[in-house]
Formats: sequence, structure tokens, C-alpha cells
Amino acid sequence: MTVAAETVLLQVQNAVATITLNRPEKLNAIEPRMLQRLEEIAAEIERDPGLRVVLLTGAGEQAFSVGADINAWSALEPLDMWRTWVRTGHRVLDRLARLRQPVIAVLNGYTFGGGLELALAADLRLAADHIEVGMPEVSLGTLPGWGGTSRLPSLVGPGRAKQLILTGARIDALAAERWGLVNEVVPRADLYTRAAQLAQDIAKHAPVAIQLAKQLIDSSHDGGTLESLGGALAATTRDAQEGLIAFRERRAPLFGGR
Repeated sequence: MTVAAETVLLQVQNAVATITLNRPEKLNAIEPRMLQRLEEIAAEIERDPGLRVVLLTGAGEQAFSVGADINAWSALEPLDMWRTWVRTGHRVLDRLARLRQPVIAVLNGYTFGGGLELALAADLRLAADHIEVGMPEVSLGTLPGWGGTSRLPSLVGPGRAKQLILTGARIDALAAERWGLVNEVVPRADLYTRAAQLAQDIAKHAPVAIQLAKQLIDSSHDGGTLESLGGALAATTRDAQEGLIAFRERRAPLFGGR
């Protein structure tokens, strides 16, 4: 099944949803209709109990996304910038980050500004070995406005985040991996194969356990309490029962998401 909008695509196959930013002629720069569609897609994914993993990537050979479309926000008045752009972007990226399914950002090209902030909202990031990432907002007289000043430091530490944001410099994929900004760097030709493999490595496990683990990690500030509650809940599921039976019978478990 493929659901298409003008600038975003959703494809579902084998319990994996793939979201593709689809403005390759604009290097997948993000504009208001894309934010709206991303929010709609997040709701569709959340409602589908059969989906276990989400891949997020960009169309074309050049870019995952070069960020927010300057033409979409540069003419806005300050209040409209806050009301209709910054707040909307925050809401949509937070919505993606809070999906119960793990989200893997597949960085197939340039990943700058709002595009990098979108990737930071994912749980894991794979990068092709030729790409560059960066937060160039200061070169335009502004600053990251969709969570970059909070998600980036929590991932790479305050010092690295300040270096990236305050200089507006780009770093290559290997530096991004070394900093902890991406999980893996993959040869360009193997990127989507590796992404599909990683998605299946996650999807084959008990979905309730996977989803609870994601929520607990994201709520690590209260991890002790939440982990005990999550562990108790996971142990009562049919998947947990199947896992124990399969272990005793020395066979692969058949998880059903219940």
C-alpha cells in the first residue's frame, strides 16, 4: 500500500512504514504542507497496530533535507513566525518522536538545520558515508528552532552541540558517528539495505516490549519507577508468555503484539 501526498510519501511493507520527504528538486526543504502531512502520517502510523518500525528518509540523491524552506518563513512577521512556524514544527517533530514505534532516520544526503532537527527526533540515525550534517542557522542570523538546542546537546553533549550550532559549520558522516550524532555510517550503495535489515532486526522482536523499552529510555529522568512498571506490564503480555514457551521448546518465538 502506498499513500502519496504532494511532498511526502508513506509506504507500508512487512510491518515497516517508510516516510519519504519528496521535494528532491528543493533538496527536500521543509515547508508548511510537509509539516501538516508529516503530522497526519504520524497519526496514521500510531493507529496501525501492525506497524513495528518506521524509516524516515529523503527522495533523490542529494539530500535528506537541507532544512526549513527559507521562502516559507522569511517573510513571516515575528508573531506569525511563532504561531504558525516554530510552534507547528515543534509539535510535529515531537509527535514523530513520541511514536510508540522506533523511528530510524536514513540520511541519504545533506542534512542541515531543520532537516537535522527532524533526524534528531528519530530514535536511530544511519548515514551514507558521503553526507554532511550541520546547523547553519547562525549564518542566517537565527538559531535552531525545532528542538535542536535541546535534542542535540542530549545526544552529543553541550560542548559538541555548541561547536556545531555556534560555528554553523558542517561535519562529515564519520565525524558525526564519532560524536555520537549518528549510529552507523554505511557505504552509499548499501544504505537502504542496511536500513531495511536494521528495521527487521527490531521488527522481529516482541512489539510491546520494544515499544515499552523506547518509552522508558525516553523517560530516563524517571527511569527507576517507570522501568519497574514497564517490566511488570511486559511480563503479563501474551508475547512474554510466548517468549518463555519458545525458549523452553528451543524454537523461534511467534510474537503477535499482544
